[in-house]
Amino acid sequence: MIGQLLERNPRLANWLYGFTPPERGPVVLVHRRVYIVPTRLGWLFGLTLTILLVGSINYSLSLGFALTFLLGGMGLAAMVHTARNLARMAISVGRAEAVFAGETVQFRLYLDARAGFDRPAILARHVGSRSQLVVDVPSGTAAEIVLAVPAERRGWLALGRVMLETRFPLGIFRAWSYIEPDARALVYPRPERSALPPPAAESASGALRSPVPGNDDYAGLRTYQLSDSPRHVAWKAVARTDDMLTKQFTGEAAVELWLDWRMLSPQLGVEQRLSRLAGWVLAAERGGGQYGLRLPGTEIAPARGELHRASCLQALALYGGT
Repeated sequence: MIGQLLERNPRLANWLYGFTPPERGPVVLVHRRVYIVPTRLGWLFGLTLTILLVGSINYSLSLGFALTFLLGGMGLAAMVHTARNLARMAISVGRAEAVFAGETVQFRLYLDARAGFDRPAILARHVGSRSQLVVDVPSGTAAEIVLAVPAERRGWLALGRVMLETRFPLGIFRAWSYIEPDARALVYPRPERSALPPPAAESASGALRSPVPGNDDYAGLRTYQLSDSPRHVAWKAVARTDDMLTKQFTGEAAVELWLDWRMLSPQLGVEQRLSRLAGWVLAAERGGGQYGLRLPGTEIAPARGELHRASCLQALALYGGT
C-alpha cells in the first residue's frame, strides 16, 4: 500500500528518499539516505529479550539479567554494523549496450566500498522488473552488478529506481536505500524478417554486383595489347606457348540500395513499418552492399559497416521523438 502511494506521488517519494532523479555522476549513500528497521527475525529477537527481562525481574535472576543485556548489546552492535555496511558507499553506472525490443538491457552498476572494511551481502534490486543480484564488495575495490531489465518498446529506456539492501551480519535488521542514476539504453525496433525490396536491377541481397574491369579477381587470359602493363603479362604462359598473353581481372561494382519508408504499404502501422525497416537494415548489412535509409524528415546516405548500421537503427528507434 505504501509502495503504491509513493508510485502515485513522485514528489512525496523523492522527499522521502532524499534525492531528485535522475542522479548524475557517482551516487554516495550518505547516512540520511540509509533506512533501517527490524526484520521479522529482529522482532522475534526483541520479543525474546522482553520475555527474558520480565522473567529475570520476577525471579531476581542475576544470570538472566546478564544474558538479557548481553543479547541486547549484541543486537545494538548488529544494528550499527548493518547500517554501516551500506552507508557511505558510492555507486556509479557503466555503459549499457543497445538492444532490440523484446530483449533485455544489461545495466551495469559499480559499487565502491570507499572504506577500509569489506561490505558483504549487498543486494541490488531493480524496482520495476524485480531483477536482483547479491554481491560482496571487498575493501578498496569496486564490485560489478548487472541488472537485466526487459526492453518492451523502442526508444530510450531509463534504468529507473534501484534498491540497495543488506541484512548483514545477523539478519535481525534490514538497511536499505534507493538510487536512480542517470542511465539509459537505446532500444531498437523489433526486427521483422522479410525479403529486401526488389528495386530495379538489384538482387535480393540488397545490391547488384556486376563484373567490371578491375584488380580484384582473376578472370582468365587474353591477347596482349600494347597498352597493357608488364606486371599483368602471364610470363609463365608466354614461356610455354611463345604467345604474349595478359592476365585479365574483374572487379565488382555495387549498386546502392535505398530503404525507403515510402516503399511500405500505408496500411501498416508506424511500429510495423519501423520493424520491417529494421529487418531490412540487418539484411542489407549481411548482404555486404551499401544501403541508405529514408524516413520522413530524415535521410542517411548509403554506406556500410557497424557504425552505419547503428546510425540507421538509432534513427528508427528514435523516430517520432520516442
